[in-house]
Amino acid sequence: MKRILSQCSKELSQFRRDRLTLALAFLLPLMTLFIFGFAIRLEAKNIPLLVQDFDRSQISQRYTERLFATNQFTFIPWKLDVPVELALDRAIAKAGVIIPPDFSRRIAADKVADVQVLVDGTDTNNARVIKNSIKATTNDFLLAESLIPDTNLLTTRSRLWFNPSRQESLYIVPGVYAVVLWIFPSLLSAIAMVREKERQTILQVYASSMSSTELVLGKGLAYLIVSLGIALLVMGLGAIVFGLRLAGDPTPLLVAVPTYLWASVMFGLMLGTRTNNQNAAVQGVALVGFLTALLLSGFIYPLSNIPFPLSLLPNVIPARYFIEITRDAYVRGTGWIGVWFAEIMILAIGMVFFNVARRVLSRMQLND
Repeated sequence: MKRILSQCSKELSQFRRDRLTLALAFLLPLMTLFIFGFAIRLEAKNIPLLVQDFDRSQISQRYTERLFATNQFTFIPWKLDVPVELALDRAIAKAGVIIPPDFSRRIAADKVADVQVLVDGTDTNNARVIKNSIKATTNDFLLAESLIPDTNLLTTRSRLWFNPSRQESLYIVPGVYAVVLWIFPSLLSAIAMVREKERQTILQVYASSMSSTELVLGKGLAYLIVSLGIALLVMGLGAIVFGLRLAGDPTPLLVAVPTYLWASVMFGLMLGTRTNNQNAAVQGVALVGFLTALLLSGFIYPLSNIPFPLSLLPNVIPARYFIEITRDAYVRGTGWIGVWFAEIMILAIGMVFFNVARRVLSRMQLND
C-alpha cells in the first residue's frame, strides 16, 4: 500500500507542475460542457416557413396566423408569383404552405378545401416534425372554426410524467456529463502512461521491486483524484448554469461517479500500455473513447435505432450505463431499483480494463 501511495504522490506532483495538462484537465471539460449543453437541441424550433395565400380571405388569414401562433415557425415573406419550390431549393425555407384561391368558397359550401404543403425532406427527422406540426395545427384550426364536429367518442388526455416543462437540458446535460467524464480522465491517464515510456522513466519502475499491479493502482489512484475534481467542477457548474436538480435518491449517482471515473482512468491506462507515443494515445482515446461515448451510448440517438450487429457494441460501453444513471438521477428519480444493473456493468468493465493494463505491463516488465 505504501508503494501505491508513493506512486500516486509522484503522479500528482508531476501533474501540478505541467500547466498544459492542468488546462487539459479543467478548461477543456468546461468548454465541452458549455458547447454541448447550449448547442445540442433535439427539438426543432424557429423553422422557416412561407405561406402563399392566393385566397386572401379572412378565414385564410386566420389559418395563416394559427400556423405561426405555435412559435415553432418563423415567417418568411414570399411573392405570390414565385414558386415555393424555389425557396426550398435555395434553402430559404424548410416548408411552404399554398392556400388555393377557392379556399374560403369551398369551406363556405361545406366542401373539402385542399391546402398544399411542401416540406424539405433533406433532414428526415426534421421533415417529420414539420409535417406533424402543420397537421396538428390544421386540426386545431378546424376545431376553433367549428368546421368539424367536436363529438368524438374517444379522446386522449396526455401528460408528460417526468419532464412536464420539456426542459431539454434535463436530457442533454446528463449525457454531456457521461461524455466529458469519459474522455478527459482517460486522455490524462493515457498520456501519463505513454510519457513514462517516452522519457524512459518506466525502466526505473521495471528495475525496482514494484509490481505492475502496484504501478497501475498508483497511477490510477492519482488520476482518479484528479478526475473527481473534474467531476465536481463540471457537475457543479452544470447544476448552476442549466438548473439541474436531483430528482430522487442521490446515492446511486454518488456511487456511480467514482466507479465510472475509475473505469475511465483504467481505459486510458490500458491504451497507454498499448501505445508508444502520445499522438497514438490521443488518437486512440478520440477514436475508441470519444466516438463510442458520443454515438453508441444513447447520448443523442436511441440505442434501439442502431442496427444489428453494431447494436451489440453499446453493451460494453460504460458511457451507456452512466447516462442511464445520470438521467435517472436528474429526471426520473427511481433510485437503485432502476439502475443497479448499470452500476454493476460499469464496475465489471472497469475491472476488465484494469486487468488488461496490469497484464500488459507485467509482460513488458518481464521482457525488459
